[in-house]
Amino acid sequence: MDILQTYGFTLIVVAALVGFLMAWGIGANDVANAMGTSVGSKALTIKQAILIAMVFEFAGAYLAGGEVTSTIRKGILDSTFFIDSPELLVYGMISALLAAGIWLGFASYLGWPVSTTHSIVGALVGFAAVGVSADAVEWSAVGGIVGSWVITPAISGFIAFLIFQSAQKLIFDTDKPFDNARRYVPFYMGLAGFVMSLVTIKKGLKHVGLHIEPADGYYIAIAIAILVGIVGKYAISRVQYDSKADKRTHFANVEKIFAILMIVTACCMAFAHGSNDVANAIGPLAAVVSIIHSDGEISNKAGLVWWILPLGGLGIVAGLALFGHRVIATIGNGITHLTPSRGFAAELAAACTVVLASGTGLPISTTQTLVGAVLGVGMARGIAAINLGVVRNIVVSWVVTLPAGAGLSILFFFVLKGIFAP
Repeated sequence: MDILQTYGFTLIVVAALVGFLMAWGIGANDVANAMGTSVGSKALTIKQAILIAMVFEFAGAYLAGGEVTSTIRKGILDSTFFIDSPELLVYGMISALLAAGIWLGFASYLGWPVSTTHSIVGALVGFAAVGVSADAVEWSAVGGIVGSWVITPAISGFIAFLIFQSAQKLIFDTDKPFDNARRYVPFYMGLAGFVMSLVTIKKGLKHVGLHIEPADGYYIAIAIAILVGIVGKYAISRVQYDSKADKRTHFANVEKIFAILMIVTACCMAFAHGSNDVANAIGPLAAVVSIIHSDGEISNKAGLVWWILPLGGLGIVAGLALFGHRVIATIGNGITHLTPSRGFAAELAAACTVVLASGTGLPISTTQTLVGAVLGVGMARGIAAINLGVVRNIVVSWVVTLPAGAGLSILFFFVLKGIFAP
């Protein structure tokens, strides 16, 4: 108790620094999830992608970042073990952030798309199981999260496969691909508008103090979808093309249209990602601040102090600007050859999966969702279209993430305990 009063301010400063480091790692590693497909399919240059991501990730983190903080903290650790010594939870949260941040920086440097959610979960489980007691970990919650890691890539891969196949049937495998693109692409745009506005309404506007009834949310989303479809139809009708040109030129023109779509979905994906994953950095930081402010009382939901969300947002932007390009290369070019239409299918499928998961409160990994979706698109073209070596490295890095996060976090936990505990 006295430790928290004596060192309270110091601990908050340390927690803020490691929280920033963790957000930096999230930016470096996870932003590729939103932007990798756009860059890989040449819809955006790397500079444009990074600028767009900065704006939308920050907006997502700042406006919509409050939803997931409680599950990460409350579900994985049993707080009753820390009632007598809340300072252990403070050290643990700080070491978990530091461990996950370092691992993410390392993985990003090597260009591995690992999951930020795994990193922080591994780190939390590590310090709690070894430093406190194996019973302090809610293993059933951890099991549920591990289960969702297998399920989400499968769901998003399946959705991506369907979206891509539908585009093939309706547009690419026809006699007049460009005319059909003009006819059907506005529907894809509408669908994207619908899914993305649902993400924003269901996750984003809650924290701005706007409470929209679920039914109204769907009406608004449908209205936005129709609007996006109409605007899209107008934009596409202005694209000039030569009807006598050969089919390859038609394909190129159709891909141009999908490139526009791709950029819209990338923006929304960055927003959704900012809102979903900033919790991984902010959750533990909010816990530390609330425990210290309430003199060691551990509450289930931490109220966010005003400076926490901007700190997370800025950290994400900084990481993205520095190391973002390395992981973008892996996702955009490494797994399978992407064109704008394939990239769009992957991106929209990943977004659908994120909507489903955030609606149910599952801490999914955007990374695995997107890698699953890109694999789904690759599968639609046959297994030969997939670079299995890259996929193997990615899967290995996913498996290593949990123990790496746990090991580092145990180490830092005992170091911190040694420094602050008398």
